[in-house]
Amino acid sequence: AIPEFWWYPMRRGTTRVETEAFLKRRMDAWAAHGFDLWAAVLRDSGALIGWAGLSEPTFLPEILPAVEVGWRFDPAYWGRGLATEAGDAGLRFGFEKLGLDRIVSVFEPENVKSGRVMERLGMVLDRDTTHPLTHVPVRVMAISRAAWRDRSGGRGRQG
Repeated sequence: AIPEFWWYPMRRGTTRVETEAFLKRRMDAWAAHGFDLWAAVLRDSGALIGWAGLSEPTFLPEILPAVEVGWRFDPAYWGRGLATEAGDAGLRFGFEKLGLDRIVSVFEPENVKSGRVMERLGMVLDRDTTHPLTHVPVRVMAISRAAWRDRSGGRGRQG
């Protein structure tokens, strides 16, 4: 329900009904694909602080078929490197466990911090386009398995 959590793309928090629908879509995706988003929890306390992982970006049909790496955290945990850590884990899982050849990530250019995380992960611009429902500009970043291996030695983000 925290507005900052869902600011991009909703510009508001979600209702209980919307949250339940989101969780149902995640469970359905796990059943259909064998992967989707993970709960993000703190190691020391086990507190749920958001989500991260891989999903199919069905909201942007022009890039399908594709798998997207993404993350979303409680604002109280922003600025701690968690998005980069989570994004790296998603890329590693996608390339090493799922055998993907390419992974994308989509953000609104106004969300500069998310774009910087993608750059730190070695992702490069694929295209600028517009969200088909909201008509908001979005930027698609991508990384190939070969580029990820070259950058990381096949072990994820370095540095």
